[in-house]
Amino acid sequence: MIKVDNVTVGYGTTAFVKAVDRVNLTINDNEILGIAGESGSGKSTLMRAIYGDFSTGLRIASGTITGRFARNGTGAVTEAESHDFGQLWWDQISYIPQGSMSVLNPLMKVEKQVVDGLPKRERQGNRAELRRRIATFLEGFGLEESVLDAFPHQLSGGMRQRVLVAIAAFVNPRLILADEPTTALDVVVQKKILLMMVEIQRRQRNSLVLVSHDLGVHYQITDRLVVMYQGKIVEAGPTAGIFANPQHEYTQTLIASLPRIDGTRAEARR
Repeated sequence: MIKVDNVTVGYGTTAFVKAVDRVNLTINDNEILGIAGESGSGKSTLMRAIYGDFSTGLRIASGTITGRFARNGTGAVTEAESHDFGQLWWDQISYIPQGSMSVLNPLMKVEKQVVDGLPKRERQGNRAELRRRIATFLEGFGLEESVLDAFPHQLSGGMRQRVLVAIAAFVNPRLILADEPTTALDVVVQKKILLMMVEIQRRQRNSLVLVSHDLGVHYQITDRLVVMYQGKIVEAGPTAGIFANPQHEYTQTLIASLPRIDGTRAEARR
């Protein structure tokens, strides 16, 4: 679906600051891929490059990011490079960023923000019917229809994050990029949201890329894991295999730092 070929990414033009260094990565159809690493390792920069968001001065200095998207049930295939991915946002590719309050407009009700995030074809037609479809979809996230009439500040952090996940998944995109989607939420809410995301992926059979510094999250839900350190991918492979036999010293350190119960790591993988 997505191929990242020897990509170097950074910020600025005259004074280029490199954040991702010669990365190669493939995102396959119908999988949950995890990207792990400490703050500053290049995880979020790589995600923005894959999403094709160059509005913050992000620049691909070398290499290419290409995508091939096949919509379910249509047989139609769309091929594009990252600089053209903006035309596919919220249709073929969606993005769940960090920090729901900094993403949702505090002056706009939730319904308008959900509708504005939909492709044009979805906004056409009967508005009452569209609201009914959105409300039914939100019910699957444990959200009542009244949420649509609320402003973001009237919702809890967990509710706002579920709204963002619902916006990202509503039109069944082929790729959902989730950048630390449960940061700053308590562990109970984190688990609920992660389980919802797994259920969406299983039902829609799309691809989910999950960025998290929390290896425990990756162990529970990802199929493959990529570990980044200082802008490079230092280890990649099936998640279970990396946890059973980490090869790189940095990965070994991350896994060794996981909380243990009675001296052994709690088994939680799906």
